[in-house]
Amino acid sequence: MNCPFCHIHNPIVENELATTFYDSHPLNQGHLLIITKRHVSTIFDATPQERLAIFSLLDICKSLLDLAFEPNGYNIGMNCGEAAGQTVSHLHIHLIPRYAGDMESLKGGIRGLIRRDGGIYGLSNQDKQRVPMIGASFST
Repeated sequence: MNCPFCHIHNPIVENELATTFYDSHPLNQGHLLIITKRHVSTIFDATPQERLAIFSLLDICKSLLDLAFEPNGYNIGMNCGEAAGQTVSHLHIHLIPRYAGDMESLKGGIRGLIRRDGGIYGLSNQDKQRVPMIGASFST
């Protein structure tokens, strides 16, 4: 397997199931990635223990970045699948420090990502009812 994330040699911090490192193409000072040590493609493929491990490191890394860089906020992102923009098929979470004035405007957050045709996808009432109907067949 030729996964660049499966061979990280200089972690910032790690635990038994997850590790962290600085992004090689950072969007901002301190931009880092949190990954599972085991090769899995998305959060949906991770075990409950791996999910807990990566979110535990998310908290630790946020505290470390607060001390090191004093950001004014954070973007936390995860792309699951090629259609969602995932370019490395290994589960990873982006933790991106944000600083006042580092971009013209971030109003709307993820909603700032508009479809190519300029439209916003709206769900019909019928579409909105599909998830509860499907969900009824799952037990928690």
